[in-house]
This record gives sequence, C-alpha cells and structure tokens, in this order.
Amino acid sequence: MNAPVILVTGAARRVGAEIARTLHAAGSRVAIHYRSSAHEAETLAAELNAVRTDSAAAFKADLLDVVALSSLVAAVVARFGRLDGLVNNASSFFPTKVGAVDTAAWDDLMGSNLKAPLFLAQAAAPHLIAAGGCIVNITDVHAERPLKGFPVYCAAKGGLLNLTRSLAIELAPAVRVNAVAPGPVEWPEDAAGEISFPPAERAAIVEHTLLKRVGTPSDIARTVKFLVFDAPYITGQVINVDGGRTAHL
Repeated sequence: MNAPVILVTGAARRVGAEIARTLHAAGSRVAIHYRSSAHEAETLAAELNAVRTDSAAAFKADLLDVVALSSLVAAVVARFGRLDGLVNNASSFFPTKVGAVDTAAWDDLMGSNLKAPLFLAQAAAPHLIAAGGCIVNITDVHAERPLKGFPVYCAAKGGLLNLTRSLAIELAPAVRVNAVAPGPVEWPEDAAGEISFPPAERAAIVEHTLLKRVGTPSDIARTVKFLVFDAPYITGQVINVDGGRTAHL
C-alpha cells in the first residue's frame, strides 16, 4: 500500500483524535500515539480500520522519555513501512505561578511541548526526507502573546513556534515544517477531566475574538490537513486558527 503514513501524537482523544480522523478521511494511514488513553486509542484505530483495512494502529509512548521517541518512530515505520508526516499535537497545559515553579512542572511542560517535538522530528527526519514529507506542530496563540499565569507553558509553546521555523530551515528542501496555533477551540481539562477555565473567563476570551464564538476541533484538523496535503509551497509558517483573537490581542 502506498497511502501516506502520518504519526499524530496525543491522538487518542479531543483535537488529536479529530486530526487523525480527518487525515485518515483524506486517504492517509494513521499512527495514533497515546500515553495513557489506551482504550480510546484502540477504539479509534478500530473505527478507522473498519473504514479501510489496516489503515490505523495505536502506539503507546511516554513523550517525556527521549529514548522512547526514537522507539516510537521505529515502531511506526516497522508497522507501516514508511513515514510521510508527523503531527506534534500532544501537550501538557497547566498554570505555573512565578515563585512556585518547580523542576517537575518545568520538565513536564517543556518536555511535552518542546523537547518531545524536537526529538521526534529528529528521529523521523530520515524517513520524512526519503518520503518528501512534512511536519505540523500544534502551537498556541499564546506562543506569541503570553497568557497570564502560564509563563512556562507559554515559553514552551514560544519555543515550539521558533523550532518550527528552525526545522523548516534545517530540513529544507525535502521536508516542509509548519504550525497551527489554536485559539479558543476546545477548553483545556484538568487532571480530573474538568474544564480548567472558569465560565466568566471563558466568556471573556470568546468575547475578545472577532467571530464571537469558540472554534471546533474540526477547524484545527482541517487546517492540519491543508498543510499536509494542499500546501506544497508553504513552509516555516504558522496559521492562527483563533476566530481573529490575535488580530487585536
């Protein structure tokens, strides 16, 4: 089978799952990475395989373990025989109050949002170069305009934005590297699975968008699909998918 193979990190649920479904619907085979959401990942793989046989598989890895990143890429290539794209979607998100930041928070936020995308890209690069493939990083509108109370997260996403441009230079001309920066699309959850932003804060964020509404995971997934399949002359760029929030943030 010659269908392209795309690895999507954090693809078991929420926005990542929608990205996987959208890329799969566009004809790709999908490697669904997960850390702890095994049931959701396997269920999604079964859903996609019911549409097209042998077109999806789930892969477990802890993205904070650098050794595991090379193993993840190797496992995907061993399973599908190639790797055409990498979508760095997985992310940790939680506040870090200055004066109370510890190394555990730093390692978690920097690890998932910046370190893992770099080392995954490095491991995937030979395969992507061979395929003439691409990387899409999921950054955040707050990579450029920080959100109060989240300095480490914003620094990590800011690093990922600059890493996107750096990798576009380093991997050119064979591999395109771009980013999608979501605005208020799907509210972050805390450890208990509850929405971590209070209703009044959510309402204020939505009111500050030009379109006066939240986006959907499909808005992000369609933009990723565009960058993967329909943007052969775009690299080193970031597309803000935020209802116009950054136009006047």
